[in-house]
Amino acid sequence: MKGKPISEIIAFLEPIAEEVGVEIVDAEWNTGARSLTIYIDKAGGLDLITCEKFHRAIDGPLDELDPTFGAPYTLNCSSPGLDRPFKREADYLRHLGEKVEVRLYAPIEGKKHYEGVLVSYGEAGVTIQTDEGQKTFREEQCAKVCLLIEV
Repeated sequence: MKGKPISEIIAFLEPIAEEVGVEIVDAEWNTGARSLTIYIDKAGGLDLITCEKFHRAIDGPLDELDPTFGAPYTLNCSSPGLDRPFKREADYLRHLGEKVEVRLYAPIEGKKHYEGVLVSYGEAGVTIQTDEGQKTFREEQCAKVCLLIEV
């Protein structure tokens, strides 16, 4: 199944997302399942009613955009999940002051996993406050940065 680029689909859907009061945080094609999944979020968290409202709002416009060039597909709208990796600057800024975990490609000071409070994000990288002090990691060192889920 050939589909339009995700960036084009997101740009097309962003005004609708704004009207519904959600933010598109990611989207992906699953060519094997012939599906398009749009991941959304909103301040205060996402509920099933909002997910359904957004799905209904984009269903018709997406048909007009014809993201699969006439091929059938399944549309899914979903929460990205609590442990989704941060991908954009907005993800980092939204979670300043919250506990995060940083997974590295290669060990630094003998460790590939750090936990701490997200202090800043910018050109210098990702800075967290750990029990041992502040640590800054360049983006290219980070395999995954996400909220710390404490159980």
